[in-house]
Amino acid sequence: MAVWRCQGLRWTGEGPVLVWEGGRRSALAYGREIGFRAVGERRCIGARGNACPVAAVVGGRSTGGRCAECARLDRVGSVAADGVADDPRVYRVYLAWFGAGMVKVGITAEERGDARLREQGAVVYGWLGRGPLMAARRTEEVLGTALGVPDRIPYAAKRAARVGLPGERERAAEVAALYRRAVGVPGWGETLERIALRVVDHVGLFGLERVDRVDGVVAELVDGGCLEGVLVAAAGPDLHLRAPDGRALVLDTRLLTGWELVAVGRSGDGTTVPVTVLPPGVQGGLF
Repeated sequence: MAVWRCQGLRWTGEGPVLVWEGGRRSALAYGREIGFRAVGERRCIGARGNACPVAAVVGGRSTGGRCAECARLDRVGSVAADGVADDPRVYRVYLAWFGAGMVKVGITAEERGDARLREQGAVVYGWLGRGPLMAARRTEEVLGTALGVPDRIPYAAKRAARVGLPGERERAAEVAALYRRAVGVPGWGETLERIALRVVDHVGLFGLERVDRVDGVVAELVDGGCLEGVLVAAAGPDLHLRAPDGRALVLDTRLLTGWELVAVGRSGDGTTVPVTVLPPGVQGGLF
């Protein structure tokens, strides 16, 4: 039976795919049964396209999947870590909506399209402006302060907000209202080309209309640990699964990176990896 080392989840225009060492890809379709068992030890995935020189063992609960040295190298030249000041590319500033009252301002390279929004699990988004990196970064800071919204939202909070989303009109209206406030903030429009509002909704792409609860979240993978379920939805790095016992589980695929995985079918052992159980009806209170 083939054993593949996981490199994580990526979003394409068609949907989510798992990427494996060596460049192989597995498209993930909603309604499809997923089952795998972790094998051996979790190894560092390296940095910036290069393998970890010592193939260091990484802790099972790390969402980074890298050893300390490779994590440091990966941050070098990272726009998100303010490691680049002279990037000549055009950048876009955006509003990303993750749930009622949960919005952030961010930036992404224009050439990436909306890939960054899918990677973050933005349920709805709208562009604000475009221009040079430093102008985009300054605008991100100015608008974040003026609007009282953060530039980062924890994934656990995003996960909880997906349960019981308001309707499409309500989602669009909240983003539109914040856009109108943003364009009224003085100064920032002088440094960036403003972009007319076009609200993009990812509920259909992510399959979130089928998410009605979260009973538990996978805490980590362990050697020999199995996970099985039907893929219900996906958003950002998260897979929403319906386990054979009926539980609604969430797997943060960042926990898969660096593990060798072997496929298991219905005859597998069910879910034997550690799961953090969420008491019914109190998911939001735990985050």
